[in-house]
Amino acid sequence: PEGLPTSLEQMEAVRESHPAIYKRFRMTLPGEFEFRPLENIIEKLSQNNEAQNGLWMRSLGQKQLPLPLQQQLLAYVSDYNLLITATLPHRDFLNKGKTFYASLDHAIWFHRDFDMEAWLLYTMDSPSASNSRGFTRGSIYDRAGRLVASVAQEGLIRQST
Repeated sequence: PEGLPTSLEQMEAVRESHPAIYKRFRMTLPGEFEFRPLENIIEKLSQNNEAQNGLWMRSLGQKQLPLPLQQQLLAYVSDYNLLITATLPHRDFLNKGKTFYASLDHAIWFHRDFDMEAWLLYTMDSPSASNSRGFTRGSIYDRAGRLVASVAQEGLIRQST
């Protein structure tokens, strides 16, 4: 993960050309976490792609938190980027206007202890997106490749008219 640019560094490329997109991204980016996407997010969101996504993530500034609090942080941050994965095959349509997202349900299963200050790999996919609803799944691994948590979410995804 150290060799990948952060989400924020990637978005700096559109700061001047698309200030509204950059501002919206900055407002939704949780500042307590660092994200390093596996692929260029600008390219990924600018055209249709497979419904797969991945990033490295870790918390910033939290020192030796108890496991239950770390699990709460992971549950919170696991929502980030999950529904966007369902939209990746539909970017040509969705990029024509504003898109609204609403989580309908979100589940997380913790399999092993982990450290939120250490890098965690979050892989996501979406096997179904239709009728304004997207279903997404995620797997969260520690740096050694051990599965520490699994995530599932269904959300409402609509373009404003």
